[in-house]
Order: sequence, then structure tokens, then C-alpha cells
Amino acid sequence: MEKDQKNTALVISTLSSFLAPFMISGVNIALPSIGKEFAADAVLLTWISTAYLLAASMLLVPAGRLADIHGRKKVYTTGIIIYTLSALLLASSTSVYEFIFYRLIEGVGASMIFSTGIAILTEVFPSGERGRALGINSAAVYLGLSLGPTLGGFLTQNYGWRSVFYVNLPIGAAAAALIYWKLKGEWAEARGEKFDYLGALLYMSILASVIYGFSLLPSPVGILSLIAALIGIALFVRLEKKTKSPVLNVRVFENNKTFLYSNLSALINYAATFAVGFLMSLYLQYIKALTPQQAGEILLAQPVIQALFSPAAGRLSDKVEPRLVASFGMVLCVIGLVMFSFLDTNTELNYITAGLIVLGTGFALFSAPNTNAVMTSVAKKHLGVASATLATMRLTGQVLSIGTAMTLFAIYVGHTQILPDSYPEFLVSVKTAFSFFAALCLLGVFTSLKRGKLRPGRKSDYKLVTDPGL
Repeated sequence: MEKDQKNTALVISTLSSFLAPFMISGVNIALPSIGKEFAADAVLLTWISTAYLLAASMLLVPAGRLADIHGRKKVYTTGIIIYTLSALLLASSTSVYEFIFYRLIEGVGASMIFSTGIAILTEVFPSGERGRALGINSAAVYLGLSLGPTLGGFLTQNYGWRSVFYVNLPIGAAAAALIYWKLKGEWAEARGEKFDYLGALLYMSILASVIYGFSLLPSPVGILSLIAALIGIALFVRLEKKTKSPVLNVRVFENNKTFLYSNLSALINYAATFAVGFLMSLYLQYIKALTPQQAGEILLAQPVIQALFSPAAGRLSDKVEPRLVASFGMVLCVIGLVMFSFLDTNTELNYITAGLIVLGTGFALFSAPNTNAVMTSVAKKHLGVASATLATMRLTGQVLSIGTAMTLFAIYVGHTQILPDSYPEFLVSVKTAFSFFAALCLLGVFTSLKRGKLRPGRKSDYKLVTDPGL
């Protein structure tokens, strides 16, 4: 592979890896302004975040499978184009329902990017150069998370929330142009294989039932929707075990305790921590009466700490048991979440910043070592399955996290706009959410420890999955 091709692939991946986290964190800061303009109630505000995550998580695995069959560059290019056009549509929205619909479209584009970007980098860069490329790609993710609150807050305060989406247009257009003109070749190792349409439909229906059920709790319809999702999971596992070319081969979880519990820990961690930015953005602007820019500057503490400590945590997990490093990170996340469960109208900003620093440190210590454990626990030919599965756990956890916040808003605040009269109920829902997340994260400490020993370069206590069908 020529040097120009490698550099082109790296630039494209870096641009797209910046866009998604920048949009997520930037939109969180803009939520109060969006809600005010559209007179959106508390539950609709959560749907602004949920719609994007739901579409991305539902389509991630199917999009990855389509990319394996029809070509990763083709799917990746389509994703970039959809993502960029959706930013233009979002900026021109005239109602909250229109806005939520366009967020769904944005999630479709994101699923195509998430499922193929890292895979293309892995194809283009040989093993001796891959680590540096993936490191730069990770830096772009944290840069997006870091600039989202600050730049998003600045743009929202000075130019309106629509400007947050306009920023994405030149970046997305540049990435699409580079793919079309500079990135040659195609990658489709599964070309000719059949796509598991029934499995994909069932997979997407399960996730839709989960988030729809969360949005309606504690009503009977919400409970029935979640029960339907559980039944769907059982049917999905049975179907995928019998399918020759499954959309998600569930056998990878069998006889591999490290892989199973590492992915479960990732699901729990994201479910317990992802809504922090969403909730704190609303709390800082509603309860503490900060401007979007001021709130963004405070929320910056968490991603900056993550960016600073993640590389060191990854290196540490090469020398120390990843389960110990990751589990200690989960303990710190529990402490940070417990700190936020005591928020009130008089909470000092220094206390909030300290909580964000604790959370950022905890997530940094958990994320890289946990990823290390997942990717080291399978044979090389299964790395694609491992990567897609971990990404699915991440997005599903994010959906569950926002879904939990949505449920609590529905219970305590109701389908009304968050105004000064409803601030007491809003504050109760935020504190309840952080208490629940702390308890959930504590459970994650035990699943993280249960994964067993795994020392890179030494024999571990798990079995590699060797089914030739994987």
C-alpha cells in the first residue's frame, strides 16, 4: 500500500472520528436552546439524543455485515454523505419532531461510519504501523469530545444552536471528497456471501423495543415492550446459531469468559456514564443558570482527563492485569456518580468539576484496558467480530443510559417543558438518575473482575473461539 494511500485513509478516518463525538457533546450543550426554541418538553429533549443513538446502534452490526459483503469503502462513503447532509437538514429544522427525524437519519450515517472506519485503517496499515494510526484516530475522538462542549457552547451562545451543525458541513464534504478522489481500492472479504435479512430485522426490532419500552415506563405498554425485547433476544440467539452467515455470530461469546464479561462490562459502563454529559448540561444551564459557553467550559474537564490518561492506561494494561486496571477505573466511576447524586441548587462549581475529573480518570482507566482485554481474548481471524461486538455494546449502553434519563424525566417531570416551576422535579430526576447509575456501575466492577486473568504474552485462563464458521 502506497504511502499516499495510508495518509489519505488516516486523514479521512481522523475527520470522521472527530465529527461524531463533536456532534454528540456539542448537541448536549445546545439542548436547552433547542428546547426553548421548539418549546420541547423534557421527554422530547431526551429523544433528540436518543433518536441518533437508536438509529446508530440498530444499524451498526447490519451495516458492518453489508460492508463486508459489498465493500467497506462504499458503505463508509455513503455514511459520510448521509451524515453531512443530515447536518444541513438539522440546521434547517422548523419543529422538534422534524429535528428528531433528521437525528434518526444522522444516526443511519453514523452507523455506516462506525462499522467501517477502523476496519479500513486496519486493512491499509500493516501491523507494525497500525498502532500509531489507531492512536491518532483515538486522539481525534477525544478532540471531538473536548471541543464539543467548548466550541458548541461558544457557537450556541454567539451564533445560535444551528451553527453547531453548520460546522460539520465543510468537514464532512472534505472527507467525502478525499474518499472519492484519493482513496483507491475496495475491501470486501465476504463478497458473495448472503446477507442475513431476518437476523438483521430481528436485531433492529429488539433494540427498538428496548428504547421504546424505556420511553414509556412505568406504563404497561412500556413493560410489555421490554418483555417483547427479552423474547426477541432469545429468538435472535437461536436463529443466529443456525444461520450459515449470521449478521452477528453469537458463538463468539461461548467458552470465552474474558470476551463475554469484558463486553458486558463495557455495556454496563456506557449505560452508567454516557448520560452524564446530557444531564450535567441541563443541570448547569437550568439549575445553575450558566450560559451554554460557561457550561461547556466546565464539562470540558471530563474528556480532557480521558485524553490525558487513556494512552497511559493502555500501556499499563500491557504490564498489569487489564481486569485490575479496568475494575479500578469502574470504582472511580462509581465514586464520581455518587458525588453527583448529591447535587442541589447550592452545589459549588468546583465540586462539579472535581466529580467530572474523577469520572474522566475512571473512564480512561476502564476503556483502554477493557478494549485491550476484548481484542486480546480472540484469535486474529476474529478481530472483526470482536471490534463490531464491542462497538455494539458501546452504542447499546449509550441508548440505555439516555433511555434511563428519559424514563425518570417522564416519571418526575412529565411531558412538560422544563421551566422554573418544574426545576425541583427536574433536580430530583437528575439525582435519582445518578444514584441509579452509581449502583449499576458498582455491578460493573464485579463483572469486570469476573472476566478472569489475562496477561498479554502469557497463557490466559480462557479458551479462544475456534469455530471455523466465525
